[in-house]
Amino acid sequence: MKRADDFQERRKHLANLSEEELEARFWELAEKVVEPIIDLAYKNTSPSIERSVLLRMGFSSLEAKAIVDGAIDRGLIGKGAGHIIYKLAKEKNMEIRETGLKLAQGEIWDEAVSLFKGGTNNEIRS
Repeated sequence: MKRADDFQERRKHLANLSEEELEARFWELAEKVVEPIIDLAYKNTSPSIERSVLLRMGFSSLEAKAIVDGAIDRGLIGKGAGHIIYKLAKEKNMEIRETGLKLAQGEIWDEAVSLFKGGTNNEIRS
């Protein structure tokens, strides 16, 4: 089966545009395509993403799993596990590693919950 050559028909709306206008149109359409993906990434996370963040912060996989599970159990996963640790460490004047280990052991979660109280789970508060 041969495809009908309708290129000239499909390009009519672009025919009178300059090279600069075509480039601007391209980037405008590219932004429209990528915008929903950026929005999803900004507003959503997953346990695997949060564990990955914690691994990059120097926590072991077992420690990361315990911290992420604790955040899920308390409805804080949308805040970001690394963000929870960082903000709690700053608030309590503790080292990041020490704070994360306490969370992994099930300690100081009440302080974390009260620190992030208010707003929705998808909202990041600084």
